[in-house]
Amino acid sequence: MAKIIFNGEIVDRTTAAIDIEDRGYQFGDGIYEVIRVYNGKLFTKNEHIQRLYESAEKIGLKIKDDKDAFGSKLEELVKVNSLDTGIIYLQFTRGVYPRQHGFPEKEVEPVFVAYTKEMKRAENLMKSGVNGLLVEDIRWLRCDIKSLNLLGNILAKQKAAEADCYEAIQHRGDKITEGSSSNVFMVKDGILKTHPVTNLILNGITRQVILKICKENEFPVKEVEFSVSELTEADEVFISSTTSEIMPIVGLNSIAIGNGKPGEITKKLQQIFEDEIQKQCEKALSH
Repeated sequence: MAKIIFNGEIVDRTTAAIDIEDRGYQFGDGIYEVIRVYNGKLFTKNEHIQRLYESAEKIGLKIKDDKDAFGSKLEELVKVNSLDTGIIYLQFTRGVYPRQHGFPEKEVEPVFVAYTKEMKRAENLMKSGVNGLLVEDIRWLRCDIKSLNLLGNILAKQKAAEADCYEAIQHRGDKITEGSSSNVFMVKDGILKTHPVTNLILNGITRQVILKICKENEFPVKEVEFSVSELTEADEVFISSTTSEIMPIVGLNSIAIGNGKPGEITKKLQQIFEDEIQKQCEKALSH
């Protein structure tokens, strides 16, 4: 039987129950993270935990656990569930309290849940590329917080699914922001562009890894806004996320990007990213 973490303890999944007055259930009042697991090792664990704590601070939610102890508990969960390739999902809500819109009038304990899930890598899609759908970004103005309030993202993703597209590429007016569950990169004349870190996007962990490896390998990158027309006229487009890794976008709204195939820079970055995965896994094994 699969194990989960419930309020700090590893227990059988069937023994845990969420109260109907949990503020995450009633208001989406909470935060979450998704961490990739490769070969039984958590990829970019520390970066995800750091962002989790930052999101908590932004909404006034106190996580009492030490970051190192917290990370060790996640590793223990992966181990007891014998997860090789997949994800660990974790979330904190503000806790259980009689329903009211304002924060609880007295301090309550946050509710913490984490579970693992097997998930294969989308290797075939990463080789062939996928299609995207341009969608107006209707979300709130604090997209930098990885909150449980994902209705805007869900509606965008559903539009993409109905159009037989892998991802919704969102824009506010004429400016591209990000995907419904990913960050967006474009390549033009050998230069990568991606939206700067503001309140309008989530600073994706995979995005951060890509920027790091671009710097290390001297790929020119600009963190700047770009328009819908710049994106559709780009030489290459790809999205990045924990589960999609580096995913080529070969068509947008039935318009081919470049020659309609994954571009050379995208493929080079995929290989370097693969090397980064292996490097981190080997480092984890040596500790």
